[in-house]
Amino acid sequence: MKYFSFIFVLLITLALGYFASVPIGPAPPMGPLMDPNHGFWQNMYSEDEIAEDEIAIPGLQGTVTVTYDENLIPHIFAQNEEDLYRVQGYVTAQHRLWQMEFQTMAAAGRISEIVGPIALELDRMTRRKGLAYGAELGLAYLKEKDPETLKLVEAYAEGVNAYIDQISSAQLPVEYKILNYRPEKWSGYKSLLLLKYMSDMLVGDRDLEYSNLRKILGEELLNKLFPEFPVDNDPVIEADKVWDFEPIQVTKPDSLNFPNDEWVIDPLPQPEEGTGSNNWAVSGKKTKNGYPILANDPHLSLNLPSLWYSMQLSTPGHSVKGATLPGALGVISGFNENIAWGVTNATKDARDWYKITFKDETRGSYKYGESWRDSEFRIEEIQIKGQESFIDTVVYTHYGPVVYDETFKSERQDINFALKWTVHEGSNEQKTFLMMNKAKNHADYNAALDNYTAPAQNFVFASKSGDIAMRIQGKFAVKWKEQGKFFMDGSDPRMEWKEYIPNAHNPSTLNPERGFVSSANQHPVDPSYPYYVFDNSYEHYRNRRLNKRLREMENITVDDMKALQFDDYYLHAAEALPVMINLLGSYLPNDESAKKYMQELKSWDFYADPNQKGPTLFSSWWSKTYNEIWKEWAEFGVPVVRPSNYQTVKLLKEEPASQIFDWGNSANIETASDHVKKGFELMVEEMKKWEEDEGDYAWANFKRTKIQHLVPQFNSFSVENVYTGGGSGILNATGSRHGASWRMVVELGSDIQAFGIYPGGQSGNPGSKFYANFISKWANGEYLNFNLRKPDDSDASLFITTFVPKP
Repeated sequence: MKYFSFIFVLLITLALGYFASVPIGPAPPMGPLMDPNHGFWQNMYSEDEIAEDEIAIPGLQGTVTVTYDENLIPHIFAQNEEDLYRVQGYVTAQHRLWQMEFQTMAAAGRISEIVGPIALELDRMTRRKGLAYGAELGLAYLKEKDPETLKLVEAYAEGVNAYIDQISSAQLPVEYKILNYRPEKWSGYKSLLLLKYMSDMLVGDRDLEYSNLRKILGEELLNKLFPEFPVDNDPVIEADKVWDFEPIQVTKPDSLNFPNDEWVIDPLPQPEEGTGSNNWAVSGKKTKNGYPILANDPHLSLNLPSLWYSMQLSTPGHSVKGATLPGALGVISGFNENIAWGVTNATKDARDWYKITFKDETRGSYKYGESWRDSEFRIEEIQIKGQESFIDTVVYTHYGPVVYDETFKSERQDINFALKWTVHEGSNEQKTFLMMNKAKNHADYNAALDNYTAPAQNFVFASKSGDIAMRIQGKFAVKWKEQGKFFMDGSDPRMEWKEYIPNAHNPSTLNPERGFVSSANQHPVDPSYPYYVFDNSYEHYRNRRLNKRLREMENITVDDMKALQFDDYYLHAAEALPVMINLLGSYLPNDESAKKYMQELKSWDFYADPNQKGPTLFSSWWSKTYNEIWKEWAEFGVPVVRPSNYQTVKLLKEEPASQIFDWGNSANIETASDHVKKGFELMVEEMKKWEEDEGDYAWANFKRTKIQHLVPQFNSFSVENVYTGGGSGILNATGSRHGASWRMVVELGSDIQAFGIYPGGQSGNPGSKFYANFISKWANGEYLNFNLRKPDDSDASLFITTFVPKP
């Protein structure tokens, strides 16, 4: 019996040892993960506890000093740029290695290597959009035309790899341990790929949905519901701007036939609603101290590790500080000793779709005019964790990749359409930021922007010399009216882009009379701009609130600009709610809760502060009403884009009895009032249930802002229910999953005063006290002092590390 017991225990021990040492499905081996010497326990540290006084890395030409302040923000002091970016790569990898690699693997369509076949369709889609192809072209561009930038990009990669080479299994970021893989070598290609990833995150198109709507509604109603210029157009470039150039002339060809025999089944993923940004600069004539002030707050997904990583980069020739993008060189939004700059998404249509007519099933050639062109075939090998690789073949035309075909999403009816996108053209966005980091004046700013292609951005500028400016920069095709708004025929050369708008013709302004420049993702220009401009997603509320306040304000201070970034005024509600109450009339359900909700709405001051109940009630009522108005569009059976909130409010106010509100087949004619009443009933129903299940319906409790780990399943690494106000369409654009990913305010006086904050922390390690330590300050509208530091500013330093050449 004792032998039986011994053998039984031995078998259990061996079984436990086996299962602890091998992965089960996507889960990692439990043994290594739980190992106290190598597992996740080793990630429970604070960076200042393991700081090294000296680190030797290969390739350095001299000594580099890195001073970390009390918030773990590194200030790198190097004697030359090559050393500067080599150490930037090393330091960024120290704190954000997993994030850098995960994002570039996502951009390259390689997530299946980490998580297995569950990500295969996502990887196929990413590769078929051609992000990796675009990065390869970018690398070839640097090799041919800009070896100096390439040298710096490679120095950054060498710095990252110097860190990877010395990292032990115990020091690996915890995500590697959970997902059971190790980092691979970094490369210059990956840095360029990261910038393409940002392009994909920020650009969208609705060509496919508009093609559907054109068939369903007809052009007249389509143009009414989706006007290309809003009535209240308050554009990025002031409306009275005089264009002092001779534009390239373009004429819409006669007798064009847009492809009209396809229905879109499933359009490309679009940027998530809530993605946007604000930036502005005010001249010294409007400020209390007489100095320009610049502000920027890009609105993106709220993630951990944070999208941005703060840093100062200094050589004897320049010092720059601000938000860097882990994996890319330099500062993306920031300031130096002479200027400040910031970015917002310009939302210009830079992707178009062309129907390809192949000669036969081999797809070896396609029709173009009266001839046939040869196709190119790109073989994509997608490695899958635990399985054999998947081989995908993507057809490339001179327009770009054919995203959908018989082998991918073949149930679609819009197969064999090629994607034309500026990302697929060689470009050098990295040089823009390297030059901007060293810029001294407006001429330097313009020279830097001349290298920038995608994604289209509104670049705001201010300088110590007193200039303020705004330029909408990207590579934009010269288009005739409606070119790219719908499907186009790839066999008709007249539908192809012929040339590009010169950089000097891109919309820009310098020192406008009104004393400020600003952008908030609205329409870039007024109708006098001589080139065709179109996008489906222009903002209609944040921009008007921002410009109204900037026109009103005088003797402006830095604190005023901070308050404006955190402004919670809900302009959409202020314009829509009185109209909705008027349409509701005397109707009110005989319900005490309904009466309470209406009283709270009527007494609301239209500020979406976290403790307010008005924004919760309005948000619910509006969403229910909006869905009631346009719900019949779901019966079209194909994807379409619905009219904007702005256009819907305009219709409610000006045409409440319009046939537009009577889409259904009901015998009773529906009006705007009917939809508003139904929306109110549904709101009351929703809010009563909320009170019963959740209790308090104050705005912060209702919208539940969450800052989520990049892997959504890692919920314990996320921060939930952040108590803060704001919302979509509000200057403080903090929704449930989107918001100001970085806030910066800079006063450009003789001594530059700078302030910044973002929702996270410097560390990518969930076990560090620096992982999420900024969130409470960010949620309360507070800032960190962000002034430039000098090499001998050792006061309040967390620690100092010296980098030396490795023999």
